[in-house]
Amino acid sequence: MADAHAKQHDYHLVDPSPWPALASLSAFITAIGAVMFMHDKGYAVFTIGMVLLLYTAFVWWRDVVKEGEHQGHHTPVVQLGLRYGMLMFIASEVMFFVAWFWAYFNAAFFPTEAIGSVWPPVGIEVFDPWHLPLVNTLILLTSGTTVTWAHHALQHGDRKGLIQGLTLTVILGLVFSVVQGYEYSHAAFGFQDGVYASTFYMATGFHGAHVIIGTIFLLVCLIRAMKGHFTPTHHFGFEAAAWYWHFVDVVWLFLFVAIYWWGSA
Repeated sequence: MADAHAKQHDYHLVDPSPWPALASLSAFITAIGAVMFMHDKGYAVFTIGMVLLLYTAFVWWRDVVKEGEHQGHHTPVVQLGLRYGMLMFIASEVMFFVAWFWAYFNAAFFPTEAIGSVWPPVGIEVFDPWHLPLVNTLILLTSGTTVTWAHHALQHGDRKGLIQGLTLTVILGLVFSVVQGYEYSHAAFGFQDGVYASTFYMATGFHGAHVIIGTIFLLVCLIRAMKGHFTPTHHFGFEAAAWYWHFVDVVWLFLFVAIYWWGSA
């Protein structure tokens, strides 16, 4: 009787879950709250939506960790699907940033009379690319090295090296966010000070949000590594975090060259 109900395939048929529906509702509430927030109202709606969204992410990913780490549902076939999914997600993120680069270059190559027909616009005091932006570039490049170190340590069964590499990467991610926050606080222009300011903050700000998300992603991996999760042959959760972090690194290099360096020339 037990053999009749045994799973005869390598796929994972996920049990019914309330989290997709709750995630959709939370995202809807957050979007409505964000629109209201931009009109100086709806702070409570936005906060409720964000709290629900974060809670949903936590419980949903908790279930995914259980399925893969403790229940053994993440077979090689399932992991292949997860890899394809992560690659498609990163591809969508590339298109997301292409939109901000497109907006920036469109304004830079065809400056209107309203901004003096020059780029950067008249009156805009741009950042020195060889000061804090260069420091942050070095920080992110170093973090890419440390996360690669952690990955190689994991592949060779070196859990101490994995934990050390992840710890350094998380610290570097936090330092990057602090430096960028300091840079913003000392900017000579605000978000509403014309097309240069809006395109600058949208591109670098969304990248900064991705750094924060990636740092949380890696922090979760660090906690899991300390709990004994991941093996040399079964660690897609960490691998996905490393892919995401390298993507964040590459985007920053394009931002540094295009916006900080070329855009300030």
